[in-house]
Amino acid sequence: MSEEKIIHMIPQKKGSSMSKTAIILIILIVLGVVSTTLFERVPAGHVGVVTLFGKVQDKTYSEGLHFPVNPFYNWIKIDARQKTHYEKANVPSQDQMTTHVDVSIQYRLNGEMAAKMYRETGGPKEVIEVHLVPKLRSLMREQGKSVQRAEDFFLEGVQQKLQDSILAELAKYLAPKGIVVQAVLIRDIELPEFIVQAVKEKKKREQEAQKQKAELERFKTEQQQKVASAEAERRAAEEQAKKQKILADAKAYEIEKINDAIKNNPAYVQLQSLEALKAISNDSSSKVYFINGDSPQPLPLMNLGK
Repeated sequence: MSEEKIIHMIPQKKGSSMSKTAIILIILIVLGVVSTTLFERVPAGHVGVVTLFGKVQDKTYSEGLHFPVNPFYNWIKIDARQKTHYEKANVPSQDQMTTHVDVSIQYRLNGEMAAKMYRETGGPKEVIEVHLVPKLRSLMREQGKSVQRAEDFFLEGVQQKLQDSILAELAKYLAPKGIVVQAVLIRDIELPEFIVQAVKEKKKREQEAQKQKAELERFKTEQQQKVASAEAERRAAEEQAKKQKILADAKAYEIEKINDAIKNNPAYVQLQSLEALKAISNDSSSKVYFINGDSPQPLPLMNLGK
């Protein structure tokens, strides 16, 4: 073989080898791309909805890995976990006052109806804006008309009735739309400003009335205590008067008996004189004089001087 033929053959072998390598790489890339389109993963708490050339397929895919799948599917992942929607609305009452009510709605999307929801309305955001929000606002205004006065929104019974009524009507309306309503909660209530001021003034007057009532009760208690004390003093005075009367009666009785004794027994005076002389004799400084010593009943006179 000539040298020119050898030189000509070497480049041809090298080029052939490079072409084969490129073909193999292209095949591997294509296989890799194709293999990734043959399976799809749906995250936890989500459902998968697919479209094929713009048409929504009826089948929905639960969370997890799905294989094999049509590589031409376009996947939409819809979150079916519990969510909370916050809504604020001006709610009129029977007194034609408008109250600002803030509520929260706990809900979740029905995964089994995800394909129908997406076909008829769109994704989760569109479903909430189209179905939940308008109906909720309408129900809040409608149920608010059952409240007699704006300040009644603060009553626990009124709030509970509103929550229950809105929940029942909202759940009934949204269930066919693929929305499962779990709870309706009133978060805040703002009355018109002049009603707020009136309520504050009313509360202030009630507190003042309670204070005056307490003061009146205190005064009444003090007066009752004074009356009780005066009654006790009166009774004590009556008892003391009775005691004095008994003592006076006893003294008068004693005097009466002495007078009777003197009147009926002349010797009684002589006996008392002797008792007096006996008592006087106990004092050595006393001097005794007798008047009319011949009298059968001499009366002693005592000189207290020495």
